[in-house]
Amino acid sequence: MQFTDLGLKAELLRAISEQGYDTPTPIQQKAIPAVMAGHDLMASAQTGTGKTAGFTLPILHRLASGPNTRTSKRPRVLVLVPTRELAIQVEESVRTYGKHLPINSLAVFGGVGINPQIASLRRGVDILVATPGRLLDHVQQRTVDLGAIEILVLDEADRMLDMGFIRDIRKIIALLPKQRQNLMFSATFSPDIRELASGLLHQPISVDVAARNTAAETVTQRVIETNREQKKDLLLHLFETRGWHQVLIFARTKHGADALSRNLDKAGIKSAALHGNKSQGARTRALSDFKDGKLVALVATDIAARGIDIDSLPYVINYEIPNIAEDYVHRIGRTGRAGMEGEAISLVSHDERAFMRDIEKLIKRDLERVVVPGFEPAAHAAPRPVQPPRGARKPSVPGKSPAQKSGQNRGGPQQHRSGTRHH
Repeated sequence: MQFTDLGLKAELLRAISEQGYDTPTPIQQKAIPAVMAGHDLMASAQTGTGKTAGFTLPILHRLASGPNTRTSKRPRVLVLVPTRELAIQVEESVRTYGKHLPINSLAVFGGVGINPQIASLRRGVDILVATPGRLLDHVQQRTVDLGAIEILVLDEADRMLDMGFIRDIRKIIALLPKQRQNLMFSATFSPDIRELASGLLHQPISVDVAARNTAAETVTQRVIETNREQKKDLLLHLFETRGWHQVLIFARTKHGADALSRNLDKAGIKSAALHGNKSQGARTRALSDFKDGKLVALVATDIAARGIDIDSLPYVINYEIPNIAEDYVHRIGRTGRAGMEGEAISLVSHDERAFMRDIEKLIKRDLERVVVPGFEPAAHAAPRPVQPPRGARKPSVPGKSPAQKSGQNRGGPQQHRSGTRHH
């Protein structure tokens, strides 16, 4: 099957051809006709399957097939995404494929000034791509009217629920017209996702392009077992001996990502950290430099990495193993895309072996174990330093207030929550 067989408008086929594509991916073959026909859609799709074009192309076709004259400045399509990076990526896809059509688009997300977004909304937008938190900010300020939405897309619905957006999503849905087309994309369909889908979708067409929770066949997966204390030196050794370039490295925490990036820089390996505490400018710059080859390594947390879209990323390194097995599938899905081969290496210490076993159960395969000479794991793990439990009282210090003793301030929890909203 070719794109020309799908009945898309000539302007879209021209834009597709300019990108060098002629054959749709499996999800595009299934999703595009369903969306063009006006059906609700529930699609299970891993990252790297071409799902973004799978909904942007038929949406553009539908909008362009209606009246050419804009009667309202209100958005007609709303795409909800979990992160700033993904919002930028989806809106770029809309602009790339809609370049020959008189259709306007805008991405709105937190971490940047709201006034330029307000100005763009006033001028009129057909397709609005948004993170839930910032969209509700606009609703509260009455700078956006969702009363003309014809199509709603929930992209990476599983991640949005993981990030605690379910209440925000329900608030937004309540503001939309009852009569509309709904499209839901998710890598996994947990009971919570299915519950959301049952209340949202009307007689949806289901599309499942690959076995759920399986890793890409084009990705070579290996496990290197070592001691926790040796991981940093082992990583530097691998860079030195393997001549790596353009490596995406996963850390479990923002602090860990920053620390590892500093260590790589000290060793002469140009890198940057990517996580939710970075400003939007810093995140965009890091991602651009990485894509352009100015950085050898990008050290990312799971949430921040969701917006990374690089066609030919050769290596993914799990410096720390995720404690949620599905996140492993998302991580390694960043490489081995579009039929290209990739390699995913996991550095596993004693305390992470149980996580690795859960991952192998999920993907239904035993991964190859590799031992690097000089970095062999000890027979038993070294004990971790004893740390007081979270929230434990610290010894009293004369002259300090209770708030100072606990190291907390009244604004801390609220600040954390609002920051999470706009990841």
